[in-house]
Amino acid sequence: MSKRMILSLLTAVLSLGTVMADNIDEMMKSMTLEEKARLLVGVADEDYEPGTAGHQKQFVYGAAGVTYAIPRLGIPSTLSCDGPAGVHIDSVRPGDSRRYFATGFPIASCLAGTWNAELVENVGKAMGNETLEYGCDIILGPGMNIHRNPLCGRNFEYYSEDPYVTGVIGTALVKGIQSQGVGACPKHYAVNSQETERFSVDEQVSERALHEIYLRGFEKMVREAHPWCIMSAYNRVNGVYAQCNKLLLTDILRDDWGFNGIVMTDWIGKRADLPVEEAVKSGNDLMMPGYPVQIEDILAAVKDGRLPMADLDRSVRRMLEFIVKTPRYKNYRFSESPDRAAHAAITRQAGTEGMVLLKNNGALPMATTGKDTIALFGVNSYDFLSGGVGSGCVNVEKVVDMVSGLKAQGIATTPTLTDIYQKYVQYARVKLMVDKNPLMWFLDQGQPKLDEIEITERCIRHEAQEASAAIITIARQAGEGIDRQIDGEFTLTDLEQTMIQRVSDVFHEQNKPVIVVINSGSVIETVSWRDKVDAILMAWQPGQEGGNAVADVLTGKVSPSGKLTMTWPVSVYDHWSTRNFPQDYDMYSYQRLRQRNRPIKGITYTNHEEGIYVGYRYFDTYKKQVAYPFGFGLSYTTFAYSRPNVKLRNDVLTVSVTVTNTGKTAGKEVVQVYVHAPEGGMDKPEKELRAFAKTRLLQAGEKETLTMEIRKSDLASWSEASHGWEVASGDYDVMVAANANDVRGTATVKIK
Repeated sequence: MSKRMILSLLTAVLSLGTVMADNIDEMMKSMTLEEKARLLVGVADEDYEPGTAGHQKQFVYGAAGVTYAIPRLGIPSTLSCDGPAGVHIDSVRPGDSRRYFATGFPIASCLAGTWNAELVENVGKAMGNETLEYGCDIILGPGMNIHRNPLCGRNFEYYSEDPYVTGVIGTALVKGIQSQGVGACPKHYAVNSQETERFSVDEQVSERALHEIYLRGFEKMVREAHPWCIMSAYNRVNGVYAQCNKLLLTDILRDDWGFNGIVMTDWIGKRADLPVEEAVKSGNDLMMPGYPVQIEDILAAVKDGRLPMADLDRSVRRMLEFIVKTPRYKNYRFSESPDRAAHAAITRQAGTEGMVLLKNNGALPMATTGKDTIALFGVNSYDFLSGGVGSGCVNVEKVVDMVSGLKAQGIATTPTLTDIYQKYVQYARVKLMVDKNPLMWFLDQGQPKLDEIEITERCIRHEAQEASAAIITIARQAGEGIDRQIDGEFTLTDLEQTMIQRVSDVFHEQNKPVIVVINSGSVIETVSWRDKVDAILMAWQPGQEGGNAVADVLTGKVSPSGKLTMTWPVSVYDHWSTRNFPQDYDMYSYQRLRQRNRPIKGITYTNHEEGIYVGYRYFDTYKKQVAYPFGFGLSYTTFAYSRPNVKLRNDVLTVSVTVTNTGKTAGKEVVQVYVHAPEGGMDKPEKELRAFAKTRLLQAGEKETLTMEIRKSDLASWSEASHGWEVASGDYDVMVAANANDVRGTATVKIK
């Protein structure tokens, strides 16, 4: 019998089976070494047609990544799509007149601002449904990194400066997504705290801060939501790339937390200083987006003994266990027609509930008589930002602007000012795309921010005659790959400061209020201008229904109940971390320095010298003044808290408090539980958030008792001496609060 006949017979024998959940070990025996290697490497775009990594052209246009199929074993390709704020796929396909829009949900910082896990889970269900119906198996999100510093360009994709909030909200979104039979892929594991030099920066962080701040949210989400996937970060952690960090990927994630899904890399090619076999041995199962040379490297590493067969098989088994759960394996017939109208309603509800009222001198809620007219200032009143730019954007059919949102509630905008801005927006959009730098790839993914224009005092006086109030929208855009600048991004520009001053002067002369709406994914400076206006609403980037959601709050259709999940400082320099955060970055200058192998603070490495003192932990402990504290948010009504009732039983602290609506308007309240712990030989923050709950909608005079649980283990601090968690003995002060600086009641409990 010839070799060719033997090979054909062997192939036929091996092709008899189809991989299933209960025969994975058997199927692995049938796989060739090359098939196993292929299963650990994504299908690069270059294998099909040229394109940008992460924008596949097969199966679903614009999908982020594809895995290899092995048809003879019944193993299909699987698809992942970007999407912390919704399904990111291309809306246009060659030769197809139909448009494939997805729903733009609120960004992560807005979702977190709801402090409502049940609502966020519903958002996750809608997001998961669109993932399913658009033919994808995994959505790459949520982002679980910490707001270490306000300048991080990707904070809009992350939830909070606090790991507990991050864990609760992230858990809710993952549960919602995966309830639809698709997978979530939380990211970027771990300590992805900046965008500057994100591919290689060494995040140098203490063992204690790593566990208490940067991993704790991931841990809660992994233990409670059981995600199908985790994405390893680009950066290094204490000198070791996250994608080959055995401590992170195996010792902690799998052995300690019990994670049983797959780990995939963030979208990067072959690293010159990182052999692919090191990633596999460390616990990274899938290389994305994948390149043929990585398959060759795996084959060579197995053949010469650098990659043990047992390590290869371990990752192959994980991949097969993942694949048999996917809709594509189950031959799900996706419709490409999710119920976007229903999902828009969920978006509007979540966007509204996540907005935070920062100031109100009685200007809000606005009266709605059906004859009201508002003077609407600021370019982004007319080009409202629904989300950030980069992989986290969503191709939506339409974003509701402020003009449309107000009009739907019976409020008109002054015609001359509206005409000026709307014509400028049309002009500026075209000009921006013609003039854009080819390196500014992010302008093609999301809404870029258009430049502000000057409105003269004479024009303002003309508008004030026709309007009962002024609304000014101040917007900020940020995205993947670029951190924010201080001047003109964290702070206001001179043009914006002048606009606020002029509008306030003119309208206040006529006793007419001035309201500012902030349309931004992250924190901005407010202290220099907030006293000039009557009300400030932090609207975030609340998704495609933005204008409607803002109008719901401004008119009092919904009483604001969102609260901040990050501290707003007086100055960005007040953050301890700013000393070690990149500023005024020039990639071309630093490229020359890197070529000389010179370590550069904040660029090649970032020292987290603040340790656990991130956000309110620092501001509270060191008594630093802030613009708005962590957990802050106003309402159109008022709430009274009863004395907290705290009980310890079976290592669980139960905290109960009754909240009464003492005002005249229906509203919701978020109760936050902070704990001041005895030092027990360790330096401890002044207090730390350990639980929270949100009331239902309470009518005037109505009350509700909230009960929250804190496990004894949740009170632990990480000991670098014992390399483990320790709970100090002594008295613990348990505080119920409206925000970090507004404690309403305290009880003390002794813990042994």
